[in-house]
Amino acid sequence: MNAIVLIGFMGAGKTTVGRLLSQELDIPFIDFDQALVERLNMSIAEYFDQFGEEAFRNEETELLHEVMTQSAVLSTGGGIVLKELNRMALKQMKHVIFLQAEADTVYQRVLQDHNMVRPLAQRSQKDFIALYESRLPLYQEVATITVDTTKKTPETIVSELIDVVKEVL
Repeated sequence: MNAIVLIGFMGAGKTTVGRLLSQELDIPFIDFDQALVERLNMSIAEYFDQFGEEAFRNEETELLHEVMTQSAVLSTGGGIVLKELNRMALKQMKHVIFLQAEADTVYQRVLQDHNMVRPLAQRSQKDFIALYESRLPLYQEVATITVDTTKKTPETIVSELIDVVKEVL
């Protein structure tokens, strides 16, 4: 089985939903942010500062190609869709789930998340929303399923997804 891939902008709920979905399906969960922090032996913010966004995106691409055929739920980083190579790979997969939320909602979620410093979130709200809107068509291009997470609990989202993805197990 190919992986079940969660895509979406930072703050859309990929990690929270991914953990719950993997528990419900009893398959492994791979959080790209956590995996990259372990692999790089530093925080994402530190890596961005030392090596830049392009180097980080290359590491992200390498990880995607290593794990995309595993039977697991993958919570990707918000920028996974920026590279055409990644979009091409994602288009080959059966379940690429776009967790979409309103721009203002994800902005507020990111501001309230004190556990994760996101380098690209250190912008004005206007610039943050512009970044969100620039990525929206890329998420839509590769998604096989889109779920609006704006006013839903993670449990509700997982319930919606279970029937869709169980057929591949």
